[in-house]
Amino acid sequence: MKASIQQLQDSLARELGRVVIGADAAVRQLVIALVARGHVLVQGVPGLGKTLLAKALARALGGEFKRIQGTADLMPSDITGVHVFDEAQRTFVFRPGPLFADVVLVDEINRAGPKTQSALLEAMEERQVSVERAAWQLPEDFLVIATQNPREFEGTYPLPESQLDRFMLRIDMDYPAREAEAQILSRYGGVTLAAQAALADVTALGRATLAEARAEADGIRVAEALVAYVLDLARASREHARLTLGLSTRGALALLKAARITAGLRGGEFVTPDDVKEAAVSVLAHRLVLTPEAALEGTSDAEIVRTLLAETPVPR
Repeated sequence: MKASIQQLQDSLARELGRVVIGADAAVRQLVIALVARGHVLVQGVPGLGKTLLAKALARALGGEFKRIQGTADLMPSDITGVHVFDEAQRTFVFRPGPLFADVVLVDEINRAGPKTQSALLEAMEERQVSVERAAWQLPEDFLVIATQNPREFEGTYPLPESQLDRFMLRIDMDYPAREAEAQILSRYGGVTLAAQAALADVTALGRATLAEARAEADGIRVAEALVAYVLDLARASREHARLTLGLSTRGALALLKAARITAGLRGGEFVTPDDVKEAAVSVLAHRLVLTPEAALEGTSDAEIVRTLLAETPVPR
């Protein structure tokens, strides 16, 4: 019998596969984020199905789903909510914004201005929203899935480092393989709204499955040597010559959590260095800030992570 984490991945892959083609790697990373209660940043050029993937995930998880479209004129109050005057009660009442949902899709987050991006920080970290000196709690399984276009596209704003650090991992979506793209054209090439029809077929997973997977992940053992390995990677990033900002303590914690869940995905009872390496790029890359020289040379954050993994001694 498969472990709970493996069962969760199989179920999610089956349901998302009804809508999204060729996204097996993304599904694996989404499982890690779900079990760890982490938020997800999905990055790629326009038109690769990032929004469709987020919608399908929301439907598979069940609960309430809200969508926020990032635009230059989007204000913080548009997502947190506002107080409006109620004529019947003769007083001001709070009208919650779209952040009050189980799954929130922030589409093209880097098209929103810095103030609105910053308004997401408290919600993502504290799972609450502060409006007019009052704190409002968000749902227990509150999850932000943000899609982002590359920074060099016109009309986008770089996300602040403090906000990037709140995303547990980043999923980089690339152009699909030729076979997968052929299936996409065949399935969605008609004039009807085939994608919407496919979304309707997605069945929500039971909350018990997710709870069991989380309990299982908590029981996966982590040796002291593996904790030291994660700390060595963090230290190496902070001292790397081509980085101006290395891994934070929050990032080190995220890497350790992701490694435990990665171990669970292979059916393991303890974490190995290979589990850390497998999770490293998606958890670390978006948290690192390159020096101007490295950026001008075209070095990517993912390349820096691979360099760190190659240069940091692995525990026996």
